[in-house]
Amino acid sequence: MIKTILFDVDGVMLSEERYFDASALTVWEFLYSPQYVGLAGEEFTPAPEEAKIRRVREQVFAHDEVLNFIKSRGINSNWDMVFLAFSYQLIRIIEAVKTQVPEATSLLSEQIDRPQLAKVKEWAATYAPDFQVDYAAFTADFAKGSAQKAEMLLYLNQIAKERCGVSTDMFSRNSDLWQLIQKTFQEWYLGDERVAASIGRETMQPGKKGFLSDEIPIVPPVEMVELFRALKEKGYTLGIGTGRPTIETHVPLSEMNILEWFDPNRVVTASHVLDAEEAFPNFAPMSKPHPYSYVKGLLGLDAPISDAVHFSLPIENGEEVLIVGDSLADFLAARSIGCKFAATLTGLSGQDARSKFEEEKADFILDDVRDILSIL
Repeated sequence: MIKTILFDVDGVMLSEERYFDASALTVWEFLYSPQYVGLAGEEFTPAPEEAKIRRVREQVFAHDEVLNFIKSRGINSNWDMVFLAFSYQLIRIIEAVKTQVPEATSLLSEQIDRPQLAKVKEWAATYAPDFQVDYAAFTADFAKGSAQKAEMLLYLNQIAKERCGVSTDMFSRNSDLWQLIQKTFQEWYLGDERVAASIGRETMQPGKKGFLSDEIPIVPPVEMVELFRALKEKGYTLGIGTGRPTIETHVPLSEMNILEWFDPNRVVTASHVLDAEEAFPNFAPMSKPHPYSYVKGLLGLDAPISDAVHFSLPIENGEEVLIVGDSLADFLAARSIGCKFAATLTGLSGQDARSKFEEEKADFILDDVRDILSIL
């Protein structure tokens, strides 16, 4: 008998579309902004109109082909998506200049931050002024291997070896480049006014309004409130395990009067995952499909991080816990924990995800989160 229900947010309560927009804009900024690689061919602006955002999203993710591929390999973090997409193009740029600048390949074997990207900008402008970004090539290169989940980030090292002839282990979630990308993504999503509270500094390129005030609920908020009220009245313990940072979880769900129905001790966000990775770096990455966020939701935020990191899985009372998510990453996390899983068909793939979840033998498949009452 189910007693505890843990919900993902994106693709279950809120649309992922604005996160994907922010992801695409971050890749675009790193490639075309004069503060980063500054390639020719695009005029960068921190305040693009909606039509520009739509075009950038279509280009960067090749009409979502790249996005669907990344998610199909179990990547759930937008920070990881941006890191993968930009790093792949960075390797291609180094490949384009390596004949004229032999030392360029050595850059891929060291930590990359702003000073190193400034070198890439200079090399590209001087020796590869006609370099063409090929976003769709990402899928073809990664499809050659079988890397899944966090291994995809490490597979960039293999691509660097094949394209540039350099042996490196720089491409990982622990790199300076990943940290820089994570903070820049936050600039786009939170905007100038809110970003300092999230990353500890002001935006490096002012003018970004942010998407946090432009969230899109998947079903009407009043209907979600009715759903969560009904679940609480039936005695279920409700929690959250999301890849969103805390501010990006609390603000929209509070404004929609949704957050109040969840046990505050069981609302686990990407901010808590980053805390765990800092405390236990050998276990990183711990974003989904790693089960940490949901295990922490079961134990509570007041439990020591070490208890969640070292918790014995699968749990003994798996039939008492239900995870509700829209992605393969959520499903894999639930399977690691040994609990029930309900897939909602309101993520990126929509109804097309049904066959995948049927193939994986998800316990329940729901058209949207409101259908959860029919399975309890």
